[in-house]
Amino acid sequence: MKTRALFPLLVSVFLAAPVQAQKNPSFEEIISLQTVSNIALSPDGTHLLFEKTATDWAENRFDREIWISKNGGEPFPLTRNEKNSSQGAQWSPDGQWIAFLSDRGGGNQIYLIRAAGGEAFPFTDVKGGVEDFEWRPDGSQIAFLRREDTEKQDKARAEKFGAFEVDDQEYRRARLWVQDVVPARFAEAPLPEQAKDSTWKEARKPRAFIDSVAFHISAFKWSPDGSKIAFTRQPDPLINSSLHADISVFDVASGTHRVLVANPSSDAFLDWSPDSRSIVYQTNLADTTSHYYKNDQLYRIDLDGANNRRLAEGFDENINGLHWTRGGIFGTAWQGTVRRIVKIDPETGRTRVLGAKADRVYDLSFDRSGSRAAYAGRNDATLGEIYLGDTDFAKASQVVTVSGQLDGWAVSHPEVIRWKSQDGATIEGVLHKPADYDPGRKYPLLVVIHGGPTGISYPDPVPAYVYPMVQWLNKGALVLQPNYRGSAGYGEAFRSLNVQNLGVGDAWDVLSGVDYLVSQGLVDSDRVGCMGWSQGGYISAFLATHSDRFKAISVGAGISNWVTYYVNTDIHPFTRQYLKATPWQDMEIYARTSPMTQITNAATPTLIQHGENDRRVPIANAYELAQGLRDNGVETKLIVYKGFGHGITKPRERLAAMWHNWQWFGKYLWGEAIEIPE
Repeated sequence: MKTRALFPLLVSVFLAAPVQAQKNPSFEEIISLQTVSNIALSPDGTHLLFEKTATDWAENRFDREIWISKNGGEPFPLTRNEKNSSQGAQWSPDGQWIAFLSDRGGGNQIYLIRAAGGEAFPFTDVKGGVEDFEWRPDGSQIAFLRREDTEKQDKARAEKFGAFEVDDQEYRRARLWVQDVVPARFAEAPLPEQAKDSTWKEARKPRAFIDSVAFHISAFKWSPDGSKIAFTRQPDPLINSSLHADISVFDVASGTHRVLVANPSSDAFLDWSPDSRSIVYQTNLADTTSHYYKNDQLYRIDLDGANNRRLAEGFDENINGLHWTRGGIFGTAWQGTVRRIVKIDPETGRTRVLGAKADRVYDLSFDRSGSRAAYAGRNDATLGEIYLGDTDFAKASQVVTVSGQLDGWAVSHPEVIRWKSQDGATIEGVLHKPADYDPGRKYPLLVVIHGGPTGISYPDPVPAYVYPMVQWLNKGALVLQPNYRGSAGYGEAFRSLNVQNLGVGDAWDVLSGVDYLVSQGLVDSDRVGCMGWSQGGYISAFLATHSDRFKAISVGAGISNWVTYYVNTDIHPFTRQYLKATPWQDMEIYARTSPMTQITNAATPTLIQHGENDRRVPIANAYELAQGLRDNGVETKLIVYKGFGHGITKPRERLAAMWHNWQWFGKYLWGEAIEIPE
């Protein structure tokens, strides 16, 4: 009787209790979010390595350390260094050792640590450092890439002629080296003790597998039987030389190498077959003019050159991160705003999209047998998660998560929306809504445009970079991230829609998205802002000179003039491919797609953010846009981030960039005079 009388009272008290307010995170808290990546499953499939990235404000850097989860248990850090990161962890074939890269002075070196724990110690000590490495399948050696040593020649030239640089001729090629791990006569001794022994030091000196050759090695991998190494080679390490990359195979016993794949375009080795008789590779065949927006082609070929046939021919997207196991070839691919696991039959070439517990899978790792697998991914409301199980990925168990960092925060509630662009193309985008979204209210709108153009925006609870999107949502705004034409995830034809139509078609897609939201009664059309970085910065600059829709614009590392860009960038082919000409062949297409052409029409207050040493989008683009806007009486602010290239890669400067955007849009959309804190 008393129990029955008490129950309604408890219910009424519970219903009447105030809902706990969610916290609006600070800019620093967003920048400080930890993430996980680069997973490596142990050979027996029981333990898992991964990297965790954290923010070190004192050192002004993003630190990466290696963590381990044993038997699906609670993960713990394997490395912990105050002033350097550890990355690229690999298991020894017997699962007893872990090798990783760390720069503790003198460039990246390979370090070894026992899987059981203990102190790490340096395995290599090579001038200039190590770029990439891999254990030999029997565990007896580690092969690695190191750059050729030109220190003496460089010093002699400088002493006689001073400092100068010959364009496109100043580089050091990477060569293939090897170092013994445990020579037979030392097999019984613990490695740290060996490292102190002079005889041991002599025995483990590195030696060249491939040196003094007229090509650069960009990637390599041992065959499963350990008898060969397949590698991707190109004339030199300059970024544009990748267009001329080929694939060769090195025979360990004979010490010789030969070219296996040499198409006129870029060829890239991806993985070995489990029986060591074939490889899978990526190519554009003879197409040297459109690889930025067309699908890469996948092929398999036997080592004797026979059985060269295409795989996944009917799959209309790029498949990345391939692993050839006994169960098939696995990779991941964007499918709209989700990223799925794709399985390829190496015999028929047919593909199958597999289910997983994460909507967006970024990383796969398999055990030695290929029957156990781990993958990293995230869902609409989570940060990174890591799952472990068999190759029925949908049944995997979650073993690592960092999403608890969001507990109690007011974050985005994203959804994918679609609309029709000016020419009828269907465009998708991600609409971020605040936690207290009211469908009967009209909101200010911030449009954030991704880079690429073959990037993609997807649902994310804490979208950021240098844009304080979560804070804008909690201030009472909507955020739209359009996947304009050219974005990944929608097939080759969609990625090609802005060829010879850059800026123009992209602007259609952005403006039609704004119009769609206005027509739905969601947006206060008098308070709309626009921004983006890289290609997103270019589109923002184009909109600044071609539209009066926005009250404020922010241009991050954006192109303002395709001619200026073409003659300064480190990727000249990008412009030639998308515009189908050099400026000297077709100046009209360069003018039609350049923001500067219509600079006299500009009226929107514009913030310009740019890295001082940007090679991808040289800073001349920022100065040209800023001067053009100022000459036409447009309110303009140019902020140069000292020492940075194309991205803002340190936390303090990223914090500054967020404040700069918060201040700019606060002024023009909310009428606020915001002071940046000292």
